Amino acid sequence: MFKPRRTAIRFLASQSERAVATARLGGASKTTVIGSALIHAASPTKTVPVLRQARSLATASTSTLDSLVQDAQQLPLFDKILIANRGEIACRVIRTAKQLGIKTVAVYSEVDRNALHVQLADEAFYIGPAPSSESYLRMDRILEVALQTGAQAVHPGYGFLSENAGFAQKLFEHGIVFIGPPASAIVSMGSKSESKDIMIAAGVPCVPGYHGQDQSFDVLLSEAKQIGFPVLIKAVMGGGGKGMRICFSEADFLESLTSAQREAQKSFGDSRVLVEKYIVRPRHVEVQVFGDTHGNVISLWERDCSVQRRHQKIIEEAPAPGLSAEVRAQLGAKAVAAARAVGYTGAGTVEFIYDTDTGLFYFMEMNTRLQVEHPVTEMITGLDLVEWQLSVAAGNTLPLDQSSVPLHGHAFEARIYAENPRNNFLPDAGPLLHTRVPPVSRSVRVDEGFKTGSRIEVYYDPLISKLIVHGRTRKDALRQLRAALDQYQVAGVTTNIDFLKTLSAHPAFIEAEVETGFIDKYREDLLGPMSPPSPELLLQAALFSYSREFRHTENGKQSPWTSLTGRRFGGDVLEKTVSFSVPSEGGTERHSVVLSVLGPNIFNCTVTSNGEKTTFEQVRTTIRGPHDIEVTTASDKWHSTIIPHSVGQDPLISTLPIRHFYVFHRGKSTTLTEVLPEWATSRASGTSAVISGNLRAPMPSVIVDVRVKVGEKVTVGQAIVILESMKTETILRAQKEGVVTSVSCKKGEMVSEGQQLVELGDL
Repeated sequence: MFKPRRTAIRFLASQSERAVATARLGGASKTTVIGSALIHAASPTKTVPVLRQARSLATASTSTLDSLVQDAQQLPLFDKILIANRGEIACRVIRTAKQLGIKTVAVYSEVDRNALHVQLADEAFYIGPAPSSESYLRMDRILEVALQTGAQAVHPGYGFLSENAGFAQKLFEHGIVFIGPPASAIVSMGSKSESKDIMIAAGVPCVPGYHGQDQSFDVLLSEAKQIGFPVLIKAVMGGGGKGMRICFSEADFLESLTSAQREAQKSFGDSRVLVEKYIVRPRHVEVQVFGDTHGNVISLWERDCSVQRRHQKIIEEAPAPGLSAEVRAQLGAKAVAAARAVGYTGAGTVEFIYDTDTGLFYFMEMNTRLQVEHPVTEMITGLDLVEWQLSVAAGNTLPLDQSSVPLHGHAFEARIYAENPRNNFLPDAGPLLHTRVPPVSRSVRVDEGFKTGSRIEVYYDPLISKLIVHGRTRKDALRQLRAALDQYQVAGVTTNIDFLKTLSAHPAFIEAEVETGFIDKYREDLLGPMSPPSPELLLQAALFSYSREFRHTENGKQSPWTSLTGRRFGGDVLEKTVSFSVPSEGGTERHSVVLSVLGPNIFNCTVTSNGEKTTFEQVRTTIRGPHDIEVTTASDKWHSTIIPHSVGQDPLISTLPIRHFYVFHRGKSTTLTEVLPEWATSRASGTSAVISGNLRAPMPSVIVDVRVKVGEKVTVGQAIVILESMKTETILRAQKEGVVTSVSCKKGEMVSEGQQLVELGDL
């Protein structure tokens, strides 16, 4: 997918050699140019691309030679870089670096010791325990590794230290290049209040709001009332939806403010906030900009990132749909003006709020780094933005001017997250038991950070990977997206894949009627009722379970016991009942499958689901692999991928493991839990695993605060416990009036999903 623009002259060993080559190119014949290119190749490892270019020059036009003259002035790229990040973005940077012949150094925390980015890098170094504050945010440790390994530059990715001016300055002081903008630009644009002042002076339209230094409650409330509710409270140093709260009334202002300030302090080390007018039907439209150290700044078109949940993007596209050529040109021009106003270099994104009701747009903020969604820009331009970052950081000019930036077709990026859409998109954590990505092609790209066997950790963002597709038109790209999502499989954690499928097929999304409130507006359509699994799916899961239980081999051959599985010695047909429980709107539903074994891999089957029975006769099974089963009836053939997983022991029967089956059938994923047999459950009759009034952790989390004590009376809606997971706070509130009878957690404690935290009794 990536097409690095490598030239012979780029690899010249010194400034004097570049000057000689440039002089030669000024009036040399094509033969001389070829010779010069070969003579000045910097190392044997870079000879192949040099030879390739030399052959092409034999028939080069004058314009090609002019282009090479410009290339003769390009500085060589780095020999080694350190990547101060993890996951998908670290892997992404490593891929381009390898294509350019640049060695890479990875850093990792304790839980990332075997992570994919560690495996891909040329070198990797441990920098601390799992919490990011003790590892990926430790500037001193990362700097120490950079100096130890001789890395000439550091690529920060996004998040962590990517927008930390202090880190950029420390690298500069030690002679290491920060692959990003100068510290001054980070400071100016990192402060939402200062950046608004700069933008106003530069003629860039801004949303009405308060960006002052006085952070007292009375002043902030007064400004909010003057702006008019609803208002948006945002962390001054924020990004990624962290430290952001929408406040609809004066009564909610104190709680919204304190929560935003607390989250901002934890995420960015700065609790300051600004208050702005909240636009009711906004679109989030952002412009990719690029600047170099020679004063050139261009835009690379815009992206629409309106569809969000929890103030974070979930799907992005480029170019933004429904914009006139005039608005597109204005957006690009204002974004370039914003970048020029702070002397910007490298990759950056200027984000705008586009008011769908008025057609006006306002500056929101500038992200002084490479964005998560940069691949959609790469898809429509055919450019490698990481290569551009490396080239600009090495001191080179931009390879294109504004009039030469390509725009081809339409692209979407869907973020594959470990999260539960039906539980307010709360993040999930755990092992990736199985991953299968769609086939990669010219129109389909997958940026992975984790593969089968990896773990999604509670300490970091739950992004698993990104799916990027390209088409000639928006609707063509949407078809590509839906087809690719149908082939995407992840087992072991709850994901948003099925939600993305529904979203991409929604009529309003197909017609590009997008806004930041899209998910809330169509929540009922997008989530919909939980439909029970089909009889075909239950049948396949039961047969797969049976095959695992009774599959015996001796030296790779069937034993007599497997060949006689259909009969008992008395001549009776062997029957086995496999039961499953499945989550439903009311809790769980139970479904059963009776298998009558007629012979090796031949069955008569009866599926009972929601009181209805479905019979299948002469069913044949073929196991295609450790996780794939094919089922054939007289009229149909089905294929499913099924991943079994034992998850510890049943809380009632301590000796029996719970077994889940992750079933992928016809582009839909379903999780089934095999029900314990009656003899086991009867032992636990009268025992209840659910106690009324319990507050349990909805996901693996860290306890931020416990607001109640034993004996305290609480009211409906009162905040009881505040949790933090994946850098996001969640408040658990009382669902009824009552009295606190027990508190089973404390501040700073790590809790697992489903763990009891507080018990409430009746008054």
